Amino acid sequence: MEVVKVKDIKEPVILIKIMKNNTLLIVDADTTVRYFDKYDLTLLSGFKAKITHKRYKTSVVAFSNDKEYFASMSSDCKESRLYSVKTKKTIAKVNRHHGEVSCVGIDPSSRYMFSCGDDGKTFAIDVKSGKLVFTMPSHVDTINDIAFSANSNWVATASYDRKISLFNLATMTPKDKLKAHAAPIMKLRFIKQNRLLSFDKNAKAIVWDIYSGKVVERLQGIHDDITQVTTAEDDKFLFIGTNLGYVLLYDLDTYELLSKRYIKITSSITALEYDEENRLLIIGTEGGEVLFYNIYEDEEKLEQLLKQKDFDGIQKIGEENPILSYTKIYDLVANLWENTLKKAKIALQKGDKKTAELLLKSFKDIPSKNTIIQKVMMEYVDFEKFHKFAKEGKLALAYGLANTHPMYKDSAIYRALENNWKKAFNVAQKYALEPKGIEKAKEILAPYRGISEKTKLIQDLMTKGEIYKRFKVALAQKDFKILFELIKQHPFLKEFPEYDTIMSYADSLYIKARQLMDKGEIHAATKTLRVLSNFADFKEEVDELMQDIENKQRFINAVRDEDIEQIYNLMAQTEDLENTPEGQKYCDDWNEALAIANEYAVTGDVANIKKVLAPYMKISSKVISIATVFALCYMAQLENAIREKKDKKVLERGIKNYIVNFGLTEQIENFFQIFKRYYPDSKLNLEPLHKGSFSMWRPAMIVDSILD
Repeated sequence: MEVVKVKDIKEPVILIKIMKNNTLLIVDADTTVRYFDKYDLTLLSGFKAKITHKRYKTSVVAFSNDKEYFASMSSDCKESRLYSVKTKKTIAKVNRHHGEVSCVGIDPSSRYMFSCGDDGKTFAIDVKSGKLVFTMPSHVDTINDIAFSANSNWVATASYDRKISLFNLATMTPKDKLKAHAAPIMKLRFIKQNRLLSFDKNAKAIVWDIYSGKVVERLQGIHDDITQVTTAEDDKFLFIGTNLGYVLLYDLDTYELLSKRYIKITSSITALEYDEENRLLIIGTEGGEVLFYNIYEDEEKLEQLLKQKDFDGIQKIGEENPILSYTKIYDLVANLWENTLKKAKIALQKGDKKTAELLLKSFKDIPSKNTIIQKVMMEYVDFEKFHKFAKEGKLALAYGLANTHPMYKDSAIYRALENNWKKAFNVAQKYALEPKGIEKAKEILAPYRGISEKTKLIQDLMTKGEIYKRFKVALAQKDFKILFELIKQHPFLKEFPEYDTIMSYADSLYIKARQLMDKGEIHAATKTLRVLSNFADFKEEVDELMQDIENKQRFINAVRDEDIEQIYNLMAQTEDLENTPEGQKYCDDWNEALAIANEYAVTGDVANIKKVLAPYMKISSKVISIATVFALCYMAQLENAIREKKDKKVLERGIKNYIVNFGLTEQIENFFQIFKRYYPDSKLNLEPLHKGSFSMWRPAMIVDSILD
């Protein structure tokens, strides 16, 4: 592919990000921050943070989506820092890691800054107050990457311990430890449909379902160290940047590798971003260049080639840029090829080889199509013989040729043979069900003896008539439980035409149920799904849809009744409910209340926190989040008390109370070290104390002061 634009940054590019106001953010290894107009690349503003990053394979800097904050590791990697973009002042420093900081991140909602370390720990800092609010479940080795879902509900960390820690930010609870990699995990990326991509040190990639924790797919074809990843077109395409300067391209609907070297540059790829509006893939390099590629390059040329009927040219362009094979023009060509091939086969069936060749002439220069054309021509050499056998009733010979040349099965002649077989078999079935009808059934099916695929059906019909009778009766009565029990015990029944009819009926029920759900006709959809639940092959889909319907109906009822406890608990169970207008409103209400409560928490103001969060105190899915707010509040009270030089016993009581409520957290352990410096004669020992936890905390445990 050809580079559309180039921007020379001089130093290694470590972050590229499209901001909400259509500016392009570029950060280099010296943490020089530049804001460009993304249309003409005019430099709009910027600043220098004077932090040099000698290593940048992990996320050493992060910027919030609202442009208010940025995070960075220090040059010596000993601490991470949170800054205000506007004032350039430090909001918080994290120097609690035992070892070096390994990566940083800011969630998409700009609530928390995360600091990850070689010690396997992740600290979450409230971006407004700069206070440590919680820690995520630890890894036993270095954390290499941190990633967030687009809705900020999920955060994941990847480690050298070959595990992924998945944490729900909406409920403040750990979800899972994902284990399937055989090597340290280096990169993570959330994608649509509740999926998570992970990439390890051995260049292996896994697609996970974050709800079930199961492996969905393993991507094939990666043979280099993965440095950066991004997606395009609503997560339709995946781009993987490598250390050797390759960009690999995948289809995320099929997980197919479309190109091993979609782009090749001479420098290691250190940053990747996709501009949806301008359809540009933006690559940052270790050499300090920012390269812009139009992933729909040559799309206009396709239109010209289509007018010229230059299908070979269209094919070559599609091979050079596989993304173009997803365009409307390529679909037109694909449909034209299919229709032309169909017409050519009909001509060959009529013995008109010249017409077939003339029809296919435009496609002969395309190697892949020419191979098919040659095969079709060879296949139809014996078609006249096949026609003759069919016409003369030499069915075994006709079917034998059709099996040798499968293309004949697309012909009208073969379809006529099959229709005759079905009619004969249906008549024979009726006779086989009569007490003295077996001989008549044999006579009807006699012409089909010697045809391997028919022989087994005929034998089963003759020898297992009673089973088949029960099958027919159950089908007539639509007793699907008995039907599928019979099929389970006697698999030969799957070979009969009725089985195909049953499965077609099941497909139609499934489609009907989805259509009814889309229209909001929940009652009718439920009735349809109850019928479909008898079909074993659809059990999993039916269970999921029924649960979805149940939750949606309960949610609608809860919204109608203004039952906010039920509303929030249902949204915690089914994330899709958040995407409804009502769900979005309640999410916004909660986030606004939480932000205000956190502001009161950093001052130790329990009374106002209780007022703000009063509507949410009985909501089980919010309890841990509320506990986190009060833990922050009580921590502030302890810090205020030590500044005010309160009596040692008062502080000891406060520390004990905190631990009884929330356990031995990172926050209280650090505070205890400070306390010991101020009160070295204290005999307080934390180990024997009764320890609570966030999961066990309840609103009834709220006190006005942790010191009392």
